[in-house]
Amino acid sequence: AELRTGGGVAGAIHRAAGPGLEKECRPLAPIKPGEAVITGAHNLPNQYVIHCLGPVYGIDRPEDQLLAGCYSNALQLADEKGITSIAFPAISTGAFGYPPDEAVSIAIDTIVDTIPGLKSVQRVVMVLFSAGDFQAHETYLNQKMQKLTDH
Repeated sequence: AELRTGGGVAGAIHRAAGPGLEKECRPLAPIKPGEAVITGAHNLPNQYVIHCLGPVYGIDRPEDQLLAGCYSNALQLADEKGITSIAFPAISTGAFGYPPDEAVSIAIDTIVDTIPGLKSVQRVVMVLFSAGDFQAHETYLNQKMQKLTDH
């Protein structure tokens, strides 16, 4: 990915952050699926933006490992910078075609598995644009909670 303004979440972030973000991204590109890089946030209220390239479903293989890499690599970068709170979209579930029901289990399980090894990150927020992404997350989290309470 060239880390330029476009559609989806990346486009919205670039438009809100202003032209300085694209300029800072140029020397960091291209990145491969599963990789993550960090920049300043420019006109955004947060301090940093962590950019990761999710896999295109059915094309980038192994898509499950690449998607997990997005989350774990972003969390590691956040931890290295001393970031205490991070927000994720439902990576790859939009134009990249990853089915939300499959993507959510990878996202949540990767986050839960990665967090114990981190020093700084204390809060992870999922920012979900579509009703389908929200429903998939709600269903999966309810199932996880049910398993915990059954034991």
